[in-house]
Amino acid sequence: MDRVSSFDEPLKKLLGGATAKVMAEHLDLHTVGDLLHHYPRRYEERGKLTALADLPLDEHVTVVAQVADARILMFNNGRGKRLEVTLTDGSGRLQLVFFGHGVHKPHKELLPGRQAMFAGKVSVFNRKMQLAHPTYQLLDASDADEATEAVDAFAGRLLPIYPACKQLDSWRIAKAVDAVLPSARDAVDPLPASLREGRGFTPLPEALLKVHRPQTKADVEDARSRLKWDEAFVLQVALARRRYADTQLPAAARRPVADGLLDAFDAKLPFTLTEGQEKVSKEIFDDLATEHPMHRLLQGEVGSGKTMVALRAMLTVVDAGGQAAMLAPTEVLAQQHHRSITEMMGELAEGGMLGGSDRGTKVVLLTGSMGMAARRQALLDLVTGEAGIVIGTHALIEDKVQFHDLGLVVVDEQHRFGVEQRDALRSKGKQPPHLLVMTATPIPRTVAMTVFGDLETSVLDQLPAGRSPIASHVVPAKDKPHFLSRAWERVREEVENGHQAYVVCPRIGDDAEEAEGKGGKKTKAKKQAADEDPEKRPPLAVLEIADELRKGALAGLSVEVLHGRMHPDDKDDVMRRFAAGDVDVLVATTVIEVGVNVPNATAMVIMDADRFGVSQLHQLRGRVGRGSAPGLCLLVSEAHEASPARARLSAVAATLDGFELSRIDLEQRREGDVLGQAQSGVRSSLRMLTVIDDEEVIAAAREEAVAVVAADPDLEHLPELRTVLAALLDKDREEYLDKG
Repeated sequence: MDRVSSFDEPLKKLLGGATAKVMAEHLDLHTVGDLLHHYPRRYEERGKLTALADLPLDEHVTVVAQVADARILMFNNGRGKRLEVTLTDGSGRLQLVFFGHGVHKPHKELLPGRQAMFAGKVSVFNRKMQLAHPTYQLLDASDADEATEAVDAFAGRLLPIYPACKQLDSWRIAKAVDAVLPSARDAVDPLPASLREGRGFTPLPEALLKVHRPQTKADVEDARSRLKWDEAFVLQVALARRRYADTQLPAAARRPVADGLLDAFDAKLPFTLTEGQEKVSKEIFDDLATEHPMHRLLQGEVGSGKTMVALRAMLTVVDAGGQAAMLAPTEVLAQQHHRSITEMMGELAEGGMLGGSDRGTKVVLLTGSMGMAARRQALLDLVTGEAGIVIGTHALIEDKVQFHDLGLVVVDEQHRFGVEQRDALRSKGKQPPHLLVMTATPIPRTVAMTVFGDLETSVLDQLPAGRSPIASHVVPAKDKPHFLSRAWERVREEVENGHQAYVVCPRIGDDAEEAEGKGGKKTKAKKQAADEDPEKRPPLAVLEIADELRKGALAGLSVEVLHGRMHPDDKDDVMRRFAAGDVDVLVATTVIEVGVNVPNATAMVIMDADRFGVSQLHQLRGRVGRGSAPGLCLLVSEAHEASPARARLSAVAATLDGFELSRIDLEQRREGDVLGQAQSGVRSSLRMLTVIDDEEVIAAAREEAVAVVAADPDLEHLPELRTVLAALLDKDREEYLDKG
């Protein structure tokens, strides 16, 4: 087993404790193998300079550039010193600034004409891009031994630039890679020989050498195409094994019954289903009729009719003698689903009750804040089987909740749920129940094949008739304050025309959040920092904005607030009054992001819109334009015009196509890392693969993986692949993949 062990060697043995500690804490690199898979982000050609014009704000960057000029400025009546250095590269200029005692060394070294590598975080000061106190390494100072050594250390003409952090520059990472590079010879190759030879791939040790120390651009391409395949293939094998294992599980087949609940429900529908709804329903019914559990992802834009499709699946299961549970991420949403499902079903939702249909069933709600008596009754209805459908929050998962015969679990907005929660609910069936996962966040096909690779996918891409277009605009509040005044006028106009509006803020804003400011000093310092740099001010808050609007721009209108820290009864009361039209403007946090349906609300103003993600903005915007009147969405931001945040907002304003936006969202996420930390909680296995650009690789790898697993589910004849899988997908991560 020696061949694997050099990859498992802890970094501190080779690099010393201090460097290894920084790598572990800030870059999540622990072993020789981790560092060898920490690939350069890009390469600079010596003598050719970086495009300074394209530097991203707020990112830690490494640039190779030339000093144009350097000057020392005094401030504070001569007590303070500042060194300003201007770099140039033909495409743009970048300012460096050094303060205090830190000015002496750079002042001596950074002379006009000198070339160096600089690393630091890009910020904007006085509308100019700058790096404050960057670390640097000279590349052309023949008298500085260290610099010559640095240049020599990079074999060939390409300088690898590594994803770095404040504590460890790219060139120090390059030095560390040199120390572990000999271990690349011991790399265990996960690709089966037939696949490797069939596709003419470079051997893995050679690919690792070429990616870290390329002589030519062709070396880089060669290495990348090989390493991408490894990632895609190993991931797809893991997913194919999960899918294979699922097909081995037993489940009760739930087949539609003639003249049952579903037929009665369909007969009373006041409209016909869209073609898409019919097609997706058939895919789901076919899955439910098999004797192993369905695992299906249903994705569709906000308002495409997913709830209707899910409800028909639930009714089919009830007809077949089982029960269905729908898991919603928030109480507001659970109550809303319960309300809309009981309204859609009418007397069919009152099984066993006076005036209920004899073909009906009971539809119960179960949330954490219910009163004792209602809760006891709901639990009783579930255990006896009296209730065929239950809609609830995490409360459904508690041990006390027992089902008579759980046949289907529908998870709404699945990215809000932890893996364990989904599984805990599934374990309540006598046999594994069928699973339908719904999301309104459009997911490009490649992401569906990776993140949700264990789920079959159905897409609803038509909007039902009667939905209106939504116009979206960016409101640059800082550059053009009169645009913001106009935004509030537009809200007033909508209300005067009999409509309603949402105002969304990133934060609630109350004493609990501001507690640290009690000492006063902290708050004052914060305020000062915020005045100097708006990026540093806290995000705008619901309670403050609502207060300002009531007294100012929207005085005289009925303005109410809604946020997650309110008592559930108060939340429900506000939502009911807003839905009934008694509230003109609802100032809320993202609690309204999913499922809130008020067709009369036509305008939405999103404050500090740059603090939200692309898909979140798209979700929020989907709350307006739900009726016959056109919708308006205003994205208010103080972000600098050249910043990535503004570019993101312009992209959202430019298209209503969720799939297009999800592509943009992915392209803008750093490192193209699709199972990013936020989603998985474990370090992602994707370093080289960008899910957006590598669709063909992923699709081909999926095909090969399915064939390999079908022929040898336990990989008995592929020990190397088994070894790499075990290292890559420790138990946690493989479990995570299973649950998306």
